[in-house]
Amino acid sequence: MSASAVYVLDLKGKVLICRNYRGDVDMSEVEHFMPILMEKEEEGTLSPILAHGGVRFMWIKHNNLYLVATSKKNACVSLVFSFLYKVVQVFSEYFKELEEESIRDNFVIIYELLDELMDFGYPQTTDSKILQEYITQEGHKLETGAPRPPATVTNAVSWRSEGIKYRKNEVFLDVIESVNLLVSANGNVLRSEIVGSIKMRVFLSGMPELRLGLNDKVLFDNTGRGKSKSVELEDVKFHQCVRLSRFENDRTISFIPPDGEFELMSYRLNTHVKPLIWIESVIEKHSHSRIEYMIKAKSQFKRRSTANNVEIHIPVPNDADSPKFKTTVGSVKWVPENSEIVWSIKSFPGGKEYLMRAHFGLPSVEAEDKEGKPPISVKFEIPYFTTSGIQTTSFEHSKRLANTTEDKTSGLEFVCRSLCGTESCECCCQGLVSTNMDCAGERLEIYCFQ
Repeated sequence: MSASAVYVLDLKGKVLICRNYRGDVDMSEVEHFMPILMEKEEEGTLSPILAHGGVRFMWIKHNNLYLVATSKKNACVSLVFSFLYKVVQVFSEYFKELEEESIRDNFVIIYELLDELMDFGYPQTTDSKILQEYITQEGHKLETGAPRPPATVTNAVSWRSEGIKYRKNEVFLDVIESVNLLVSANGNVLRSEIVGSIKMRVFLSGMPELRLGLNDKVLFDNTGRGKSKSVELEDVKFHQCVRLSRFENDRTISFIPPDGEFELMSYRLNTHVKPLIWIESVIEKHSHSRIEYMIKAKSQFKRRSTANNVEIHIPVPNDADSPKFKTTVGSVKWVPENSEIVWSIKSFPGGKEYLMRAHFGLPSVEAEDKEGKPPISVKFEIPYFTTSGIQTTSFEHSKRLANTTEDKTSGLEFVCRSLCGTESCECCCQGLVSTNMDCAGERLEIYCFQ
């Protein structure tokens, strides 16, 4: 069982648009949603599922909107939330920005989309590329004769249209990884894992079949290459275009890709990872007068790599004022609306460490912070760097590329970069404390077919 109805509400709880799929829940029940949400928020017990009587409200917030699904029966909650996030993604791809104004300006198309996205409470077509085949924002000539459904709806390869042509055939492959770390007070890594995804941008003619090989540990062990550098992938999830039987047999990722951008797969690795940028903080509080920070940032990657656009966000008390800063590199600014200071370093080479001192005046300081110590976060980009060591060992394509006469790969170029990294550690009065790190890396591989 899934959703009975779906609503889009503004911040005041007013219904902007809704769709009743099953008719078993009174549509006026949504009027109870906002009062319950505000009550739970005040009590500090807010959850993504709220209840009134026998009706359950499953909701998410996006920008200034609430997307709410109601159900009276035993619904699959994970399916409903996945659907709501998919609705946000589809609407955003149609209207660029999903906000109250775009809902009001496009309510006709939204009703059409809601009819196609879900049927009798069950998700149906949620791929925006398929939806754009027959729910368009442009005018079309009226064609006489019997209407025909779009080819993508009835085609065996529903995620790709026929007749696609490009003058230059290109494939862009991105490997994006985030690393979660738990570090003890003495600097030992207690837990670490890498969560990654492979995203592609495909601009190929015809109906090509691609084959991608990775340095997968299972494959290397089966082929007698166990000593080679490999990674052990867990919790692998593929796009619907991947032939799962082929992957189970020889660990080759074979697929006919959708046109444009899509996520090919996601995975997880349990492996030891050290923080790329290590933060040490010393905070001294002088009761009812001032607070002083000493922040040391140290890069723990090789000297040949450089982190660019480094931003270290350090939280400060809400009532702090009169800031004074001193740093060995970069610039520091106070962002009072976020109760933080931002230390910006344009270029951070490997094996370097920098120091920053900050001083704030305080009208009043409590003996202990009841809300705990907020984390320091770090964002950065590292070109030519990946975290897990995952690599493509092979990349092939079929000869079914329109306007191509040869089956070869030319103009192969590798560009590696770390899109963003975040590292957080609790602020402490003395030295280093427990740290949570979340960093991300990307490998961009460009293939051109002639």
